[in-house]
Amino acid sequence: MLALRLTRAARPAVQLRRLLVAAASAGTGLLLLSSLGHALAHPEAADAAALRLAWCAAPLAATVYLALAVARTDPGTRPRPGLSAVGLGPARLMAVSVLTTALSCSLGSLLALLFFLHLRGDLTGLPFDGAAAGLLAAGLPLPVPAAVTLLTVLPVTATAAVAVALRPRDPRPPGPAVRRFGRFGALGGPAGPETFGAYGRFGIRLPSATGAGRGGAAGGNRGATAGDGRTATAALLETDGDRPAPESGPEPPVPDTRAGTPAGLPWGVALVTAGLAAQAYAGRSAPALAVLLGWLLTGVGLVLAGPGLTHLCGRLLQAGRPGALRLLAGRGLMAEAARIGRPLGVLCTVASAGCALTALSGGPAPAFGPLSTLGALVVGGATLATLLTAAVESRQYRAGTTAALLRLGARPALLRGAAALRAAALPALFGPLVLAIAALSALPLSR
Repeated sequence: MLALRLTRAARPAVQLRRLLVAAASAGTGLLLLSSLGHALAHPEAADAAALRLAWCAAPLAATVYLALAVARTDPGTRPRPGLSAVGLGPARLMAVSVLTTALSCSLGSLLALLFFLHLRGDLTGLPFDGAAAGLLAAGLPLPVPAAVTLLTVLPVTATAAVAVALRPRDPRPPGPAVRRFGRFGALGGPAGPETFGAYGRFGIRLPSATGAGRGGAAGGNRGATAGDGRTATAALLETDGDRPAPESGPEPPVPDTRAGTPAGLPWGVALVTAGLAAQAYAGRSAPALAVLLGWLLTGVGLVLAGPGLTHLCGRLLQAGRPGALRLLAGRGLMAEAARIGRPLGVLCTVASAGCALTALSGGPAPAFGPLSTLGALVVGGATLATLLTAAVESRQYRAGTTAALLRLGARPALLRGAAALRAAALPALFGPLVLAIAALSALPLSR
């Protein structure tokens, strides 16, 4: 009930993003059911049916990625002060996000089933003069368990991804490493547990965290009293084993708030190069397998290199002697590189694959069939919606900084100009990259 109330009381922008998830789920469910219909209509071509089902993995992954991005930007399930007192802790809010995602994906799957049955003529007769009867096996009975299994793949996968990504984490940073002393006061952990006999024989003492216990070591096994009233023997027993010594007034570590450089750029460039090399050898043995492997490596490489390229774009904006506009835009891109870089990499992968397929077909999209067009629309639309959702998430995280700049006297026109400059700099960098990868991908296959 709480998930339903939060879903109903959300703002129109949030409802629009959930409807986009439902629409992408409907398109993916229709593609899965169409593969089932092709398998029913052509039982002798099992390999072709399996290949159709395997191609549904791309829209499935794009839809799950969109559902995860929408769940992360949902303001109704964001932790706020006072919610834990009424029983809405991080685990409960994560469960609400999972239920909301399940509702959106289930709604899309239900719409896909209804439209599939309508096209087959099971509800009101064959529409469109029976144009889709051959694709969906209209004259054959539909196996209900198989259809239900295919339709539950997307909601289960999306809810599992949201549950894993939004699981509660310990907000406390890991404590500083405790400096331990080994035998005879040497640095490093001891080989075995120290005993009191070793301390008594050699007269070693470990200083306490307050700096006390500096009594003379020449007294053999003579115990020296620490400054806080404890003996050195007690200090030794407290620091022995895995138990750290107590500290007096420890200073908390200063968090590093600088935008770090993403580390996936070299690996991404290497994978893109390997993918293009695999496609270059596609004309030899097993061309279809080489092309698929090459596109997979190129896509993974672009996704890994996306944050690094976004960070590089921010640095290029600040090159030379930047003013306030370029400095704000470049710093914003560097701070948002890890958040919007991966959706940009996915969008570049989809765009380069689309450009390469269009170049190979020798014309626009009508050369593809209706199901291929639907799959391309689902993948492209879900990827673009994911990027826009990531931009909304970045804006939400940047709200505090924007408010601080406005309080300091920054003009709103300056902030809008910085946002426009960021939006223009990214296509200027990624656009030629997409065209180059698409041309190199299509070149070996066009011979």
